[in-house]
Amino acid sequence: MSLDDHKLKVFCTVAETKSFSKASEIIHLTQPAVSLQIQALEELYETKLFDRSSNAVTLTPAGEVLYKYAKHILGLYASAEKEIGELTGLVKGSISIGASTTIGNYLLPRVISDFRKSRSKIKIHVQVGNTKRVVELLNSGNIDIGLVEGEVSRQKISTKKLIDDELCLVVPPQHPLSKRKDVSIFDITNEPFIIREEGSGTRQVIEKYLAKHGITTQSMKITLILGSTESIKHAVENGMGLAIISRWAALKEAKFGTLKLLSFREEKLMREFTLITHKNEVLSYAAEDFLDYVMNYPYEKLLSL
Repeated sequence: MSLDDHKLKVFCTVAETKSFSKASEIIHLTQPAVSLQIQALEELYETKLFDRSSNAVTLTPAGEVLYKYAKHILGLYASAEKEIGELTGLVKGSISIGASTTIGNYLLPRVISDFRKSRSKIKIHVQVGNTKRVVELLNSGNIDIGLVEGEVSRQKISTKKLIDDELCLVVPPQHPLSKRKDVSIFDITNEPFIIREEGSGTRQVIEKYLAKHGITTQSMKITLILGSTESIKHAVENGMGLAIISRWAALKEAKFGTLKLLSFREEKLMREFTLITHKNEVLSYAAEDFLDYVMNYPYEKLLSL
């Protein structure tokens, strides 16, 4: 009798999310496909592994036993791959990375491209979502490494600061403020302002900074609320208002002169990019290699291009 690790991964994801629908989203399988994998395991052991009677899906006593061993087996697979990789010196395999929006869209593509120049045998799979989503993916074992904006406080997660990220005011080049080197946060309270939707990490950081200076979003002239940084940049370029976004997100526009980036005079508006891993998971040799690469990458070089 043999078990393939894919079925065990599906099983562990359902156990950890307590939901077939959430598990299917995380592992990119349809819900019926997830159910089939669980059914196959239940047939193999001739017992129910999940109790589906209540609203949440919970493990049966047999399920609890399998979960304990499944985590151990998946850990052993990862350890074997890692040791063999260290012996052969061959860095191959695949790495799954979860990244929050700014990092996933503006920072990671360049870093991965440079990484793969010397490690062409490694396959890299990236999933971009908000910080909450990345944490969910990490907790359910569906990514090896997460890269997120802002703070994460979870018992099972190890965090390391990657780099600082400055949030800047972006203005179109024809705007009077664009001639300045820096700008006061109070200069923008009477300007039409564009902001991200409620629940966005970037918006939370901006609101916290404004509150520190006695400004509320209600007292600002908010003209547009948009769901992505790309749409915000287009709106600013088209003269619909000013906005605050990550310096990383507007590097190209600043280089081509379609947007001007300004720091705040009171104090720079900063946040951190954080690298997260699961405390109890063994990273593969390839994932360890990528982790090391990401931590030592010359990010400043990219900002000055």
